[in-house]
Amino acid sequence: MSVSRALLSVSDKAGIVELARGLASLGIEILSTGGTADLLTKEGIAVRAVQDVTGVKEMLGGRVKTLHPKIHGAILARRDVSSDQAEVKAQGIELIDLVVVNLYPFRTAVEKGLPHDEVIENIDIGGPSMIRSAAKNADHVTVLVDPADYKTVLAELQQKREVHVSTRRRLQARAFAHTAAYDAAIASWLAQEISQSEGEGWPDAPGLPEYRLEQGLRYGENPHQRAAFYASTPAPQEPTLAGAKQLQGKELSYNNLLDGAAALEALKDLCGGSATAVIVKHTNPCGAARAGSLQEAYRKARDADPVSAFGGIVALSHPVDAASAAVLAETFLEAVIAPGFEPPALEVLRPKKALRLMELPRLADARASWKPEAHELRSIPGGLLMQTRDLLRADPQKWRVVTRRQPSPEEMEALQFAWIVVKHLKSNAIALAHKDVTVGMGMGQTNRVDSVRLAAQRAGERAKGSALGSDAFFPFPDGIEEAARAGVAAVAQPGGSVRDAEVIAAADALGIAMVFTDARHFRH
Repeated sequence: MSVSRALLSVSDKAGIVELARGLASLGIEILSTGGTADLLTKEGIAVRAVQDVTGVKEMLGGRVKTLHPKIHGAILARRDVSSDQAEVKAQGIELIDLVVVNLYPFRTAVEKGLPHDEVIENIDIGGPSMIRSAAKNADHVTVLVDPADYKTVLAELQQKREVHVSTRRRLQARAFAHTAAYDAAIASWLAQEISQSEGEGWPDAPGLPEYRLEQGLRYGENPHQRAAFYASTPAPQEPTLAGAKQLQGKELSYNNLLDGAAALEALKDLCGGSATAVIVKHTNPCGAARAGSLQEAYRKARDADPVSAFGGIVALSHPVDAASAAVLAETFLEAVIAPGFEPPALEVLRPKKALRLMELPRLADARASWKPEAHELRSIPGGLLMQTRDLLRADPQKWRVVTRRQPSPEEMEALQFAWIVVKHLKSNAIALAHKDVTVGMGMGQTNRVDSVRLAAQRAGERAKGSALGSDAFFPFPDGIEEAARAGVAAVAQPGGSVRDAEVIAAADALGIAMVFTDARHFRH
């Protein structure tokens, strides 16, 4: 449809001046309100105030600006229905062909912890109404809610003075998703307010963020499954793959993204001042290490289980230099995620054309600036599961030594490392480690003693003198006996079994030091 008149009213001003200037250059009249109108006027762009169209000034402290038939009639009128056209003509209503609106920053107000009344004032009323009106009439009107779409629409207007129907349909769907997510966030906040005041627990609505298509994927877990990656908006404040830029390599797959996310989560728990490397295969870490240099950390992590590392995904705490790139190039890998890649490193890795290099600058930020998402969702057929995230950090000061033998300082360091890693393995999970490096992992077994055997088998001779982290308690002494046969020196486990006394007695008899962490790390 041809565009002659546009209404611009945005909270997020990103890109709005450029869009307005482009519209004005095409002779499109611009209507606007409040702060948007002030900004455009200041930039020398001709703007007609909405109150001049409606004949009614903004009222109730800005609560009512655009809720008027001369606005909604102008948006909703069907161009191909003669009675609609006769009515708007009789009422002196001038049609609006393009609506550019984004909403009051409600989520930001909640995140800032503003008082209840201030949060309420950040609930947009006129904005969602205009978006919904324009989206309903997408056969004739274009609606824009995301600055990322401005250039596409402006380019189409500059080419033909109209927006293609397929673009309008896509923007229509995005607009309704935008208002739905906005309303869900409000409903969730209100429910949480009630639950906090009345102790009713979880809100009725989960308050899902808005998701937009990031990219289609070649296929899902298997070639016969379709898949796509949707990124949440606003973007999380912590480093995630949604904020990564792919520098080279094949298109990311569904499994790459799952494994990459698992690698990032483990890295975020492990990294501190030391260079850190985590290698993940099928969402489980198969090697993790810290060292004085990135190349040493990666080499130690790879050598922890070189068979499993083949075809793995690597997450690194520091930018990749040429020396680290040379070590990375020694093994077939699916992807490398790092805060950056120095130019010489890119030259080293360029011949690995299939290797995906993912640059995530936020990994270089101080951990204190990462605000992790509080909840996580998983889908099951017929519904969603929601829980608070497992953000519990290892705190050896709170651990209890329950055996006669105390762990040595070196063993305590190794126990802490194993306890961090085991959190990221599928249950039942066992991690064997020496100081700052894993040596064997057992996970995903239906009983704990098999996980111990698997971890010991992978560690081989390196199991001797190692520390063992268990994600949950040992229900029987057999797991401790199996660990002792492998040469394990110390164990960290939550405790809490009805047979704790038997397990502790077995550890004492075998000379193993044991601590209870009083915290479980199941990961299903």
